[in-house]
Amino acid sequence: METTLTTDLKTHNEARQGEAFAPFKVDETLYRKRFYIESYGCAMNFADSEVVASILHGKGFGATKNCEEADLIFINTCSIREKAESTVRKRLTEFKKLKKANPGILVGVLGCMAERLKEKFLQEEKLVDMVVGPDAYRSLPGLIEDAETGQKAVNVLLSRDETYADIAPIRLNSNGVNAFVSIMRGCNNMCSFCVVPFTRGRERSRDAASILNECRELFENGYREVTLLGQNVDSYHWTAPHSIDGIVDEPVTFAKLLEMVALISPLLRVRFSTSHPKDITDEVLFTIAKYDNICNYIHLPVQSGSSRVLQMMNRTYSREWYIAKVNRIREIIPDCGVSTDMITGFCTETEEDHQQSLSLMEYCHYDLAYMYFYSERPGTLAARRFADDVPEAVKKRRLQEMVELHRMHSLQSMQKDVGKTFKVLVEGFSKKTEADLHGRTDQNKVVVFPKENFQKGDYVIVNIHSCTAGTLLGKALSCAI
Repeated sequence: METTLTTDLKTHNEARQGEAFAPFKVDETLYRKRFYIESYGCAMNFADSEVVASILHGKGFGATKNCEEADLIFINTCSIREKAESTVRKRLTEFKKLKKANPGILVGVLGCMAERLKEKFLQEEKLVDMVVGPDAYRSLPGLIEDAETGQKAVNVLLSRDETYADIAPIRLNSNGVNAFVSIMRGCNNMCSFCVVPFTRGRERSRDAASILNECRELFENGYREVTLLGQNVDSYHWTAPHSIDGIVDEPVTFAKLLEMVALISPLLRVRFSTSHPKDITDEVLFTIAKYDNICNYIHLPVQSGSSRVLQMMNRTYSREWYIAKVNRIREIIPDCGVSTDMITGFCTETEEDHQQSLSLMEYCHYDLAYMYFYSERPGTLAARRFADDVPEAVKKRRLQEMVELHRMHSLQSMQKDVGKTFKVLVEGFSKKTEADLHGRTDQNKVVVFPKENFQKGDYVIVNIHSCTAGTLLGKALSCAI
């Protein structure tokens, strides 16, 4: 069931201060002006765009998927790699041309690039009218008013307590089945290659009651899967000031929060991202193993297989320690899917270091891996301390070797599932044809099977008869309860 918004969203939010609420299907015909948002980077950016949409709706702006009919254009940016920044800069140049043809349009940059490049965007290149950091979205209405008078509108101040817990996200481009739920913001891990602590600030956890309210209302509105988001979800920690929603005055750890969300309904699947290897605990693993609706899938970024490089990255664990953690995951959750992040060509990385990364991948046999060559980020500890001394050609060659190895592992992982039967949550039609549906297994593997009488949001028992390196192909046996 979906709710149509027929009153001012700001009034609705204020009436339910301190809570989180259902995803609204907004009647866009109610709005005189239009906004357009493009989001880049991590899932947190996409979740933030849904918060921004809610704030803009409350000020009379309706969403559009066509930038040419928008009064406001925003890009929610990522600074994690140079390629992401280059993509954003290219898009801003295109929007500048659109603005020249339509001078009334306002263009703004949101998110992680805002702090680092605000002067360039506003003064030197004159690409934007507004620059708004990830903790300043509440100030957007005032900044828009400033920009409309010709002033350059900037707010990139970081916060120690902002979590947007009381703002109802507007689910942009939602399939009505999966939703992101932000549980914390910021990061305290000062990995030397990473700009996140400088662009998103220190860790702070959102209150557990608002998280539960949001997840519960998503389920009541037909959603069947939530992904709990944070830069490091395992660091989640919140204490209720008094008894709220059954939460007594005791700390809520991430394991406890996982359990609370899982208990909303056995029909609500629960995922989470991202875990830091040093922080994921046995308590979390046993909680995953205890509840069938907490997915057996953990994203556990390692970044390098060399203990020497890991130390330079300030990852606070060694190769051996990481392997022991993967072993522990598979001991407690034998069928757990594990994915990772890998960087090739970090400062001083040798061929021996690279081979250690490849051998770690051989040992772990990841189901999915996100692999990149090192891109120095201005302002990070690595940029200040180390020379970016691995030639780009070497970085790319090592990355290609890593990608080829993972392709083989991915295919092997898929082939092991041929002949098995899985419960699949249907997310929609397959990309190729509406005669087929696609969904995911508990272990986060994509499954495609003939539609028959099944539909989006169903749990379906599917027998796998073949596969590619990235997709399981099957035949539905029955609808699962």
